[in-house]
Amino acid sequence: MTEATPRGRLVVVSNRLPLKVETNRAGACGVSPASGGLVTALGPVMRQRGGVWIGWPGIGVPDQRLAAEFRAAGLREGYDFHPVYLDDTERTSFYNGFSNEIIWPLFHDLQSLCNFDPAYWRTYNAVNDRYADAIAEKAIASDFVWVHDYQLIGVGARVRKKSPESSLGFFLHIPFPAPDIFAKLPWRQEVLRTLLAYDLLGFQTRRDRRNFVDCVRELLPGADVTGRGQPLVRLRLDGCEARAGTFPIGIDYNDFYRRASAPAVIGLAETLRDQLHNRQLILGLDRLDYTKGIPERLLAFGSALERYPDLRERVTLIQVVVPSRADIPRYQELKARIENLVGQINGRFTRPGGWVPIHYVFRALTQDELLSYYRAAQIALITPLKDGMNLVAKEYCAASPDEDCVLILSEFAGAAAELSGGALTVNPYDIDAVAGAIHAAFVMPPAERRARMRRLRRCVRRHDVYAWVDSFIQAAAKNETVPDLGFVSCYDLKS
Repeated sequence: MTEATPRGRLVVVSNRLPLKVETNRAGACGVSPASGGLVTALGPVMRQRGGVWIGWPGIGVPDQRLAAEFRAAGLREGYDFHPVYLDDTERTSFYNGFSNEIIWPLFHDLQSLCNFDPAYWRTYNAVNDRYADAIAEKAIASDFVWVHDYQLIGVGARVRKKSPESSLGFFLHIPFPAPDIFAKLPWRQEVLRTLLAYDLLGFQTRRDRRNFVDCVRELLPGADVTGRGQPLVRLRLDGCEARAGTFPIGIDYNDFYRRASAPAVIGLAETLRDQLHNRQLILGLDRLDYTKGIPERLLAFGSALERYPDLRERVTLIQVVVPSRADIPRYQELKARIENLVGQINGRFTRPGGWVPIHYVFRALTQDELLSYYRAAQIALITPLKDGMNLVAKEYCAASPDEDCVLILSEFAGAAAELSGGALTVNPYDIDAVAGAIHAAFVMPPAERRARMRRLRRCVRRHDVYAWVDSFIQAAAKNETVPDLGFVSCYDLKS
C-alpha cells in the first residue's frame, strides 16, 4: 500500500464472514477460510494494518465451541473475525426478502419482479442495526470502516449516530438504477439519506455513479452536488458531505494466470476438448439468476445454429449453471425454463455421430474444473441482462494465456466499460445480434483473436483487485480527487 492510505486499522463489514463453518462426522464444529476475490484483495491489507472483519458466519445462534475457532482463525490471519448472528426468520426477511426480492431486482432494472413487503423493510433496518452495533463494539476512532454491498446500505447512518467522527466508506458491488426506476422504491429517500452518511461511496462504473447522483438531485430536495465530471463528486445535505467515485473491481490476475498454467489444468482442458471432438467450444458460466440472461443466450445460440449452418457439428456450447437460492420459487422456475430450452435446442439440432449442441452442467465447479473450462473454450459468451461488473469476463481473459479466443460481452455488464475495446459487445436482448456475434467469433482470423485478447489481458492485469483496493483507500485518506480507474479502457492499452 502507498503512504497515502489512512492510518489505523481496517474494519471490513460484509454480509458474510470470509470463513466457512463446518461440522465433521464426530459433530465437532470448525472454521476454514472461504475463497473469493474480496478476501484475496483485503486479506493482505488487513494483515498489514490489523483490524477486524464483521459478518454473518452462516449460523443462527452463537455457538461457544466456535468462539475459540474464530479467535484461532484471527491469530492465523493476523486480524480478528467478529460474527453477527441472524436467526432463520431474520435471514429470510432480510436476505431473501428485502435484499433479494427488492433491492436485487430493482437495482438490475427488473422492478416488475420486486415484492415491496413493508415487513421486509422493518427487518432490513433491524439487521442493519445489529451490524452497526457490532461496529460500535469492535471499532475505535482511528479505524477506517469499509462496508460492502447492498445488504448493508443502512449501516453507515447508524454508525454515524453512535460515532459522529468515524471514517466510513461504502462500496456497491451491483449496479445503481436510474431515477425513474429507483423512484419505485417506497423507502427511496431513507435509502439515499443513509448512503450520504458515508464519507466515501464507491461504484463500479461511471453510469452507476451518475445514476446515484441523479437520484440525489431529483429525490432529495436541498441536496447540493459539485464536481460532476470529476473523479470524485461531492454531495452535501443537512450539513453532511459525502464523496462518490468510480472504482471498478478487478481480480487477482497473477493468481489466475499462474493456476491456469498448471499442468493439471492444462491436462483437464485437453481432455475436455478431446471428449467434445475438438470442436470450437463456447462457454457460458453463470450463477443461477434471472439477471444473467441465460434463456436469452440459449435462444441466441439456437438462432445462430438456424441462421449459420456452418456452425452445426463444429461448435458446442458448454453452459455451466451454478446452483443458487434454490429455495426461492422464481429461481426454480428459471431452472426449469433453462432446462426446457436446452432440451428443445438439443432435440432439434443433435445429429447422428455424437454431436450434441449444448453440454449443460448444473453444479458448482472445483477451481481446477473452472480454470480448465476457461482454457478449453475458444469463445466466452457472457451476456447478462445487467451486471455490476461480471468478474467471469475478467477471469476468462486472465486464464487464457494462449490468446486464441474471443470474448462476447453484454454491453450492460459493468466490465464492458473497460473491455469493450477488445470484446465483441452485444445487446443481450437482441437475439439476432448475439447470434451474429457468435458466428463472427467463430470465423474470426487467429491474428485478430490474439490482438483483441492481448488488449483485454493487459487491461485486466492493470486493473487488478489490488489496484481497486489501493485506489479506494487512497481516496478515503486524501479527501481529494484521485485517478479514476473507470476512465481507462482497453482502447488505451495498445497491443
